[in-house]
Amino acid sequence: MDVNSRVERLFIINPPVGRNLPVSQLIETALSRQEGVLTNTGALCCTTGKYTGRSPKDRFIVQDASISQQIAWGNVNKPISPEIFSNLYERTIAYLETKDYFVFDGFAGADDNYSMPIRVINEYAWQNIFVQQLFIRPTADQLENHQPEFTLICTPGLKADPDKDGTNSEAYILLSLEKKVIILGGTEYAGEMKKSIFSVLNYFMPYRDVLPMHCSANVGARGDVALFFGLSGTGKTTLSADPERRLIGDDEHGWSGKGVFNFEGGCYAKCIDLSHEKEPQIWNAIRFGTVLENVVLDKELRVPDYRDNSLTENTRAGYPVHYIDNALIPSLAGHPRVVIFLTADAFGVLPPISKLSKEQAMYHFLSGYTSKLAGTERGITEPQVTFSTCFGEPFLPLNPSVYARMLGERIDEHDAQVYLVNTGWSGGPYGIGKRLNLTYTRAMITAALNGELEKVSYCPDPVFGLQIPETVTGVPTEILTPRNTWEDSSAYDKTAQSLAESFGINFQKFKDVSSDIRSAGPNI
Repeated sequence: MDVNSRVERLFIINPPVGRNLPVSQLIETALSRQEGVLTNTGALCCTTGKYTGRSPKDRFIVQDASISQQIAWGNVNKPISPEIFSNLYERTIAYLETKDYFVFDGFAGADDNYSMPIRVINEYAWQNIFVQQLFIRPTADQLENHQPEFTLICTPGLKADPDKDGTNSEAYILLSLEKKVIILGGTEYAGEMKKSIFSVLNYFMPYRDVLPMHCSANVGARGDVALFFGLSGTGKTTLSADPERRLIGDDEHGWSGKGVFNFEGGCYAKCIDLSHEKEPQIWNAIRFGTVLENVVLDKELRVPDYRDNSLTENTRAGYPVHYIDNALIPSLAGHPRVVIFLTADAFGVLPPISKLSKEQAMYHFLSGYTSKLAGTERGITEPQVTFSTCFGEPFLPLNPSVYARMLGERIDEHDAQVYLVNTGWSGGPYGIGKRLNLTYTRAMITAALNGELEKVSYCPDPVFGLQIPETVTGVPTEILTPRNTWEDSSAYDKTAQSLAESFGINFQKFKDVSSDIRSAGPNI
C-alpha cells in the first residue's frame, strides 16, 4: 500500500473543501454545518458525544516488521496487524471520497532543527480548527514547499466493526510508524489527534537525541527555564501560565542539546471550575478562534458554565499559544534550571512540596504516580491511584528506560533542581480532605523557581523519604507536613503506608534499575 499515492488519488477524485483555510472561514463552515455554536466571547463550543476523553483501549500500533523490535509491547502499546490497518485505511479513503473534508499542513516542533512536517485530514471543520490552533502553523513560504513526513486522517463518522475490523470497539486509533500514517475514527474527541502525534514524536525524537517530555514549560526574565511534568489534571497548564514568566508551552516538549522547545503551537486547557480569579490567562484566552469541548452553555446568553460537569469532568479549551499574553514565540528556550513533578494525590499523604535527590528524581520519574482524575479517560468516574511511567506512559512507544536515562543525563549535565509538588488533597483523602489551595501551590512553585527553596532547612518525611521544607513564604507552615493536617494521625499512618506499598509493588517491574535508585523509594 502506497499511502502517499492513495491520498493524492483522493485529492484528485474528491478534492478537499480547502487546505489551511483561515480559521474565520472554518468557523463559518462549522456553524453552517451545525457542528457547534459561538459563546458570548466568540469561542466555538462543540460537543463530542459518547467519547469525552481518550480511549486508550482503542489505540494500537501496527506491528510492522521494521519497527517491531523497538516497541515496548504490552497493555499500553497493543499490536495490530498490517492487514487490519490496510483494510481500515482503504475504508477510510473510500469514505472520504464521498465526503467534504479539510486539510491542514503544518509542523510538530518549534525548533526548525527537529521539526516534523505533518498533514491532518479532517471530516469536521471544527476539528480542523482545533489542529490549526494546536499544532504549529506554517508561513506562506513553508506552506508552498510543505512535504508531510507524517499524515493523520480523522474520520469520526466512520465507525469500526470489531468483529470484522479486529478492533475493540467502534472507535480506533491506529499508528503505522513504518508507513508514517495515523487513522483515527469512531470518536469525536479532538484530544486523540494531539496525543497521536505526540506518540509519534515519542518514537522518533530519541533517535535524534531529543528527550520527548509530557510537561509544560515556562521561562523567567533571567532566562531560567522550568519544566512541569504531570498527567492530565495535575496542573501543568494552570501552573505554567504564570503572568511573571513567559509560557513556552503547556503540554509537550523536547529537550535537545540546545535546550527546550514546544512540540505544539497551542494549548489544551481543562476548563472544569475555571475562573477569572484563579486562572486569568486561560480565561482571557477563550475567545474567537478558541474551540471549547463539552462545556455547557446558557441556552439564551451563550455564557459558559465552567462548573457544570453534566457532560464530562474533562471539559477543554483549545487555543493558539499566542492567546496567552506573555507566550514566548517561537516557543524555544535554554536548558531547565528547575524540574517539577506534579502529582494529584487523592490519598492526601504526600507533602505539598518536597525536594528530590538525583536518585529520588529518577525513582519518581519512573514511577509517575498520580491519581487519575474523573473524565480524562472513558470509564473513570472517581479518582484512582495510577502509576504512569515518565508521567506519560500512554504515549511512550519505546522502553521507559530510554526516556529515564535521557532525563537523568540532562539533570546531571545542567545541575537542575528537582521538586515533587502535590496538587491533590490535604487533611485527608478525597471525600474527606480538601484540594490544596491553588494560591499556596503557586507560592511554593515561586519559591522553587526563585531559589528560595535552595536556602531553607528541610526535614525528611519518615515514610516517603522526601525532603520537606520547614518554611515557604506565603504558605502556612502546618500544611507543609501532611500528617499534621489530618485529625486522625493513625489513619494517616495507615494510608501513607498503603500508598508506599503500592509504590514498591509498582517498582518491581523495573528490573534493570540501580540499587541507588531502587532504595530512593518509600520506606515500606
